[in-house]
Amino acid sequence: MTAIASKSQLRMSLLRYALVTVPLILLLGTLSGRASNSGYSNAWFASLVKPEAMPPSWAFPAAWTTLYVFLGLALAIVLHARGARGRGLAVGLFVAQLLLNYTWSPVFFAMHQTRMALVLIVAMLVLAILAALLFARIRRAAGLLMIPYIAWLAFAGYLNYQIVTLNPGAETLVPGESSADIAL
Repeated sequence: MTAIASKSQLRMSLLRYALVTVPLILLLGTLSGRASNSGYSNAWFASLVKPEAMPPSWAFPAAWTTLYVFLGLALAIVLHARGARGRGLAVGLFVAQLLLNYTWSPVFFAMHQTRMALVLIVAMLVLAILAALLFARIRRAAGLLMIPYIAWLAFAGYLNYQIVTLNPGAETLVPGESSADIAL
């Protein structure tokens, strides 16, 4: 049989990719955040001086859920573009920046390494921009789906930088720790 796939069959193929990529990216992002006790409920984070631009606590899960859905859809679109030139490199850069993304929460929230987290977010931003450019060459929609993510990463980088600036020695801060030393 030499018939070309119908538009309906092509849409279903894309949908199958999306049914894997979207939940997988969401699940891994959620696990990264939960494993590192990310967010305002983290006692260490709660004790930090926050920048004035810091969004309310509800904004982060709402933003990341939306962004992870967009990333999953962008990846599905590119994976669906079989035979596209540069697809392997684009997917490789995308996966690399996504791994950095999943690493950021443990580094920042669990290890309290604010400066290392800033380095990660800058690397993540550079790789995400490169991946988005390559995605756009393959399928314009995939590149466009990454724009909100890139904008959020830039904003998150700003917040991370401000936290580093406003909290010198944040790595050594241990909220609620009491000392057994007797003051003389």
